[in-house]
Amino acid sequence: MRDGYGSMVHWKSKRNTFGGFVLRDETKIGMHAGVMDVLSLSRLQFALTAGFHYLYPPLSIGLGVGLVVIEGLWLKTGRPIYHQMARFWTKVFALTFAIGVATGIVLEFEFGTNWATYSRYVGDVFGSALAAEGIFAFFLESGFLAVLLFGWDKVSRGMHFFATCMVCLGAHFSAVWIVVANSWQQTPAGYMIEQTALGPRAVITDFWAMVFNPSSMERLSHVVCGAWQAGAFLIISVSAFYLLRRKHEEFAKASMKVGLGAAVVASILQIVTGHQSALGVIRNQPVKMAAFEGHYETGELPIYAFGWVDEASETVRGLAVPRAVSRTMLGKAGSTAKGLREFPPEDRPRVNLTFQFYHLMVGVGMALMAVALAGSFLCWRGALSRSRWLLWIMVFSVLGPQIANQTGWFAAEMGRQPWVVYGLLRTSDGLSAVVKADAVLTSLILFTLVYLLLFAVFVHLLNEKIRHGPDPSDMKPGGKLASGGRADL
Repeated sequence: MRDGYGSMVHWKSKRNTFGGFVLRDETKIGMHAGVMDVLSLSRLQFALTAGFHYLYPPLSIGLGVGLVVIEGLWLKTGRPIYHQMARFWTKVFALTFAIGVATGIVLEFEFGTNWATYSRYVGDVFGSALAAEGIFAFFLESGFLAVLLFGWDKVSRGMHFFATCMVCLGAHFSAVWIVVANSWQQTPAGYMIEQTALGPRAVITDFWAMVFNPSSMERLSHVVCGAWQAGAFLIISVSAFYLLRRKHEEFAKASMKVGLGAAVVASILQIVTGHQSALGVIRNQPVKMAAFEGHYETGELPIYAFGWVDEASETVRGLAVPRAVSRTMLGKAGSTAKGLREFPPEDRPRVNLTFQFYHLMVGVGMALMAVALAGSFLCWRGALSRSRWLLWIMVFSVLGPQIANQTGWFAAEMGRQPWVVYGLLRTSDGLSAVVKADAVLTSLILFTLVYLLLFAVFVHLLNEKIRHGPDPSDMKPGGKLASGGRADL
């Protein structure tokens, strides 16, 4: 077969077999006797575990950036308030990191239990990216985390700041390799199909072509900016809570300035990276972009602010800007984009759900930018503390990045359907051959209960840290941090 630098290898088997494996009959997807089938349950289980896990890595990435900025300000100015801020937000970071690690392990096992055929088919490619994530990200982050958490008063200021930077870098590396792996599923490149005794499998022919596949860098920049937003708005939310309660005001005002600065930068970059990512979807996955905007016809197409897709009649009702796709995404008036009718019905995703998740992501992202800009303006005018209406919005704004991140991933993953690897492997064909619906249902219920318990523990511990507030003793560093002397590690 041809090398896979953008080429797609398709199959449609009437006998429902692939490489010697018996595949599941896609006509049976849906509900049977009131019980969901194994494919639907497996997808729901993976969505649940992945979605719950992704509550925490964006916070770790965003807070990591905040810690670097805050500790850098302390080193530059020597102001005690920045040392107190660094100590407080380090404790919050540690909490998000711990829960993130615990919830991420489950995903690794699901590849082998529920999606064994998928893992066998793309293990050489997908496994390489996951291995790189472990080597270059997790070990880096977790190794220096000990210095970050327990090195206060024991190592020099420079050494501790270096550890903080390495933890932040490790968190970003984790995002790099996970997005690379997922982007390869969206736009496969740098591979070939090899016939083995166990059937065909994708193998890497060019590692860097796999890494820099057509969508990886565009999607990575968008994901990272979303993570920066998550960390920034957590800082903003806690700071606004303290200002409303008239507690820890010096701490809150200093933290608010850092959070607002990061939020403005991240929100503006989100617009830029989001636009670039959308252009990539038009080039590489036109059927997904057609689902994002509910376009069935090919032509000069509108962009909907909001709406509802009637999939039966293939129409959209809503508020739209005429011909906006041609003008803003394709570069000039008169340019045409493909509609859903250009693609076979069996190769189309669920349009309305994809449409709603995509537009919710965009809407929440614009609202977050408005909050960040309004807060920055009032902060600059010295009027933020008196604007209680905006402070209350800021308290709840911590939910905004989580909603935008989750719905963005939902839209991207649902828009790829019915493919688990775009153009290569259908989702229904990636299931384990022996997995049973009752087993998946049982594990789904147990995972849900455990994750609800973990979330309750996380919220409780975070609430305790916030209510306790920054420790007054942290205003004055001790040990080698006080002297700035060299540390013996």
